[in-house]
Amino acid sequence: MSDYALKSFEFRREREAQWRELEALVERVEKRGLKSLNGDELHRLPSLYRAALSSLSVARAISLDKNVIAYLDGLATRAYFAVYLRKRYLGSAVLGFLFGTFPRLVRGMRWALALAIALIALGTAAGYVLTSQDSDRYFTFVGEDMANGRTPAASREELADALTDDGGGTAAMLTRFAAFLFTHNAKIGLMCFALGFVAGVPVMLLLFINGLTLGAMWSLYASHDLGFEFFAWVMPHGVTELLAVALCGAAGLAVGYGVVFPGRYRRLDNLARRGRQAAAVAVGAVVMFFIAALIEGFFRQLVSSTDVRVGLIVLTGAAWLYFFARVGRTPVERLARSAGRAHRAEVAQAVRELEPLRPTPDVGTP
Repeated sequence: MSDYALKSFEFRREREAQWRELEALVERVEKRGLKSLNGDELHRLPSLYRAALSSLSVARAISLDKNVIAYLDGLATRAYFAVYLRKRYLGSAVLGFLFGTFPRLVRGMRWALALAIALIALGTAAGYVLTSQDSDRYFTFVGEDMANGRTPAASREELADALTDDGGGTAAMLTRFAAFLFTHNAKIGLMCFALGFVAGVPVMLLLFINGLTLGAMWSLYASHDLGFEFFAWVMPHGVTELLAVALCGAAGLAVGYGVVFPGRYRRLDNLARRGRQAAAVAVGAVVMFFIAALIEGFFRQLVSSTDVRVGLIVLTGAAWLYFFARVGRTPVERLARSAGRAHRAEVAQAVRELEPLRPTPDVGTP
């Protein structure tokens, strides 16, 4: 037997029992989780993992048998996941994203969200004023498919009937209507997100145009003294839908900001970093589009009472405000919020120092 083979044999003989023990513990964790280990085994697992890493380091340093190195490399990787990463099931991962990561990312891009909401509001105001001055401009801002007969030529009775239309009264028709709205609105929002890499300029234009359409239609109903009724008709789903559009726009604006002002990162690295986080916000916005489509396709079509509709507007607005302001706050966020004005600067510095440790860093902070 050569010295090399003898060295490899002795190395394995001295340590193989620990490797097998670690492998057995890792297999149990992979199958049944950490709860399958007792107290002694839990204490033993990290020490065995460190010993395996040490063996792998020595094996590489002395150019040991490549089969031994491959085995230790795979074992160390599996042990790492068993020691440091908790296995998450699909349900818990989805809930963790929706009630943790998503609202935290939205708070991180609040400046971009405020700008997106302002652009939609500005477009709505512009569409309202311009259509009020010249009704022919209505056709410039509202497409034929969206108008669906609601034009300046329609009578007050026809416009009022559209506000109480039950969509045909059949579940199948309502389902198709909800599916159409979900697809249409999601496309608009995701276009805003996707165009963010072009310095955010097309995003701002899309948000403004989206507001123009809403303002033009609102002006049409207001000209027939149905402005409040139109507001009560469109906003039960509009609160959620427009907020989702604004979130997609904010994600696109945050990406655009990262392209124009990369900071300490290289421009492409910053685009990739912010793009991943903005994409997570867009995924959350798609869920909101789905909720808005359900409200628009079912509740709004089945409920004709203006008072009930206004009540839902207030309820959904308050719910989303609470959700994005309070849900999923980390200890660092709670500390910053509770700090007095005199200590706000010190807390802000502490948050910046802790930033690399956070699992979901801010997207839009300049």
